[in-house]
Amino acid sequence: MNISVVILAAGKGTRMRSRLPKVLQPLANRPLLEHVVATAESLDANSICVVYGHGAEAVQEHFAGRPLKWALQEPQLGTGHAVQQALPHLGADEIAVILYGDVPLVQAETVRRLVSAAADGPAILTVVERDPTGYGRIIRNPAGAVIEIVEEKEASDEQRRITEVNTGLLACPVKLLGPWLDALKADNVQGEYYLTDVVASAVADGIKVVAVSADSATEVMGINDKAQLAVAERAYQRRQTAALLEAGVTLADPARVDVRGALACGSDVYIDVNAVFAGDVELGDNVHIGPNCVISNTRISNGSVIHANCVIEEALVGENCNVGPFARLRPHAEMKQGSRIGNFVEMKKSTLGAGSKANHLTYLGDATIGENVNIGCGTITCNYDGANKHQTIIGDNAFIGSGVELVAPVEIGAGATVGAGSTIGKDAPAGELTIERSRQKTISGWQRPTKKKQ
Repeated sequence: MNISVVILAAGKGTRMRSRLPKVLQPLANRPLLEHVVATAESLDANSICVVYGHGAEAVQEHFAGRPLKWALQEPQLGTGHAVQQALPHLGADEIAVILYGDVPLVQAETVRRLVSAAADGPAILTVVERDPTGYGRIIRNPAGAVIEIVEEKEASDEQRRITEVNTGLLACPVKLLGPWLDALKADNVQGEYYLTDVVASAVADGIKVVAVSADSATEVMGINDKAQLAVAERAYQRRQTAALLEAGVTLADPARVDVRGALACGSDVYIDVNAVFAGDVELGDNVHIGPNCVISNTRISNGSVIHANCVIEEALVGENCNVGPFARLRPHAEMKQGSRIGNFVEMKKSTLGAGSKANHLTYLGDATIGENVNIGCGTITCNYDGANKHQTIIGDNAFIGSGVELVAPVEIGAGATVGAGSTIGKDAPAGELTIERSRQKTISGWQRPTKKKQ
């Protein structure tokens, strides 16, 4: 398709009651405008032009590096005026597609249908609303042809009873759209240049206006306040979970799973309630996700189980691993096949070798741990000296007792045993028992401190 997309995103969004520009308000962890840009990118358009205004610097900064064109609308004098600012970026032989930065749920397939209907003249996207309050009404002649769009403020009582409304989305050949935009007048209650007036211009020129119906009102809902944003969030999540169910994923309760990015699942995946997936997450075959887990930018391989209340970020979990409950994997944590991280264990920038386990109350940071290693309860790697991070290396088949502090940089040899309660600041040789404890003693007469009276 020989098209260019114009996204209107200049509005202030006063009803959001936020310093953040409306089009940067988050839907599924991405700005509203990001959803619309992604839809536009999927259309293989010649160009995408964003008409911006309020919050200009923040909006442009968020999309820095993206191949977008920008058109400033200042002051904001209506939708027709906004599209006029983008006209220099449009080719005369193209079809212009007008989208909105605060209408994030529109599907690419719907836009394609709109474009296909606009080969010879304007095509508008309409929808039937049970409550059409606030929308422009679609006026048809007795033969059913579209002849006008009347904004609610300009509509008669009879016209306000019409339930077919304008969504604002429009496609039109640029060679026709340009002259009609130039002819717009602001002789209305708002004193603005309405894009919808091009419909009347087309009718006056004897050019047919085609109406394309959206599949649902939810798809074309505009987001103007936090209540509408919440409704859109739930609609978006229903769309995500419906796709997961269709792909064969078992969801304990589809209403209690949030997908805030891209979630790819293998076969026979089970996801319990209150799971949140952010960024790019990949779940292999037979993966089980327990309740109340937050997982972002992570790959979990076949057969692994993530128990309840785990937080996993930018990690790699190998096949047949067990994580949790109440475990945290921070960025660059990697678990090899068959390894286990238990309750209240935190791992960061570390590798846990195949068959190794740290079952309780442990911190592993900046560590390389070999295969079949046992990490006892309460063990920590002391990786930070106040200025720099240091490495801990633990060889295959080592056994680290409970309550051990490994003061990095330090290496524990293969097959070594470290006695419980030790603070190890020097390398421990392979195959040997290493213990470091102070001699136990009792201090007679010692008194605990007492709280001072205020």
